[in-house]
Amino acid sequence: MILGNSADHNRIDVQWLSSVNGGTHSSAHKVALGDCEDHATLLCSLLLGFGLDAYVCVGTKAKGVPHAWVMTRGTDGTVTFWESLTAHRYLHRPVDPDAPPLSPQPKPSSPYRTVGCVFNHQTFMANCQPSDAVELCVFDFQNPSRWKAMSEEALRSVCAPGSCPSLPPLCAPSLDPAASSNQLEMEMRYLVYEHRKDLDLGTVWDDHLCYLLSSALSAYEMERCTGVSCGNEEFQDAVRRAVPDGHTFKGFPIHFLHRNARRAFATCLRSPFCEEILCCRGDSVRLAVRVWIFVYPENACAVWLMFACKYRSVL
Repeated sequence: MILGNSADHNRIDVQWLSSVNGGTHSSAHKVALGDCEDHATLLCSLLLGFGLDAYVCVGTKAKGVPHAWVMTRGTDGTVTFWESLTAHRYLHRPVDPDAPPLSPQPKPSSPYRTVGCVFNHQTFMANCQPSDAVELCVFDFQNPSRWKAMSEEALRSVCAPGSCPSLPPLCAPSLDPAASSNQLEMEMRYLVYEHRKDLDLGTVWDDHLCYLLSSALSAYEMERCTGVSCGNEEFQDAVRRAVPDGHTFKGFPIHFLHRNARRAFATCLRSPFCEEILCCRGDSVRLAVRVWIFVYPENACAVWLMFACKYRSVL
C-alpha cells in the first residue's frame, strides 16, 4: 500500500509479502491479573515504546465509577482514547460549549465521563478547565489555562531510578527469541552491506527507524494468527514523526518459517520492490532492517523481516 501525507510533504510506501500460504500457529497468551490502572499503564508504556505520544487518563466513567484509560495524540492533532480492558478505541471530538445553539455538535463516542489528570513517564498534568467533562475537554497541553503541569523536581522524586521495585525475571523459552532475532538481523545487515558494496553504494543505518519497525512486525504476526488487523494507523504516525519533510519512506515486510539468512535474503531480492529499497540511491539515504522471531511450541518459528529506507525526494 502507498500512504501519503500532503501536509508534511513526505511519503510512506509499504508493501506486504508472505513467503508461505496457509498454515498458522496458534498464539500462546499469558493472562495476568490487574485492575484498569495496571492495564492502562502497561498499554501506555507499549504505545510510548512504539513511538506514539501516549498518556494514561485518570477519571470516571458511567455512574461516577473511577477509571483509567489511555490517550494518544496524533501528528495531525487527533485524539484517540484506548480502553485497555476491551481493546476498543474511540476518536475524541470535543463539544464546543460556546457554539450557537443550533450548530451541530459531535456526539460522545466513548464511555468516559470525566478526566482529572493525565500522565506518562515524563509528564503529569492536572485538568484545570472549567469543566472536567470528557466531552468538553480539549487536550491542548501547551495551554496552561487548561492543563497544569507538575514540576520536574516533583516528577524526579517519583520516577527516579530505583524508586520502583525490580520485576522478577521472565522464564525464556528453549529458543531465545530476542537473541535469535538479533543474530538474524546482524546477518541481514551484513548481507545488505555486501550487496550494496558490490553496487558501489555506501550503507548508512538508521537505528531509530529500525526500532520503529518493531511495532509493524508485531501487528503483522497478530493479524496472521488472529485475523485481526490493528496498529496500522499508529505505525504510520510514528514513521511520519521519524521521516523529515521532503523525504520518502519505503518499507517491505516479509514472513518466513525458517531462520536461514541467505535463503531469506535471496527470496527478498526476487521482489522488485525490495530490490528497489536495498539498491536505493539518492540524497541522505538511510536504511533500516528489523527481524522479529516469534517462538511457538516445539520451537516452531514465525520469522518477520522488514527492510525500509528513507531518502530525500528530488522531484
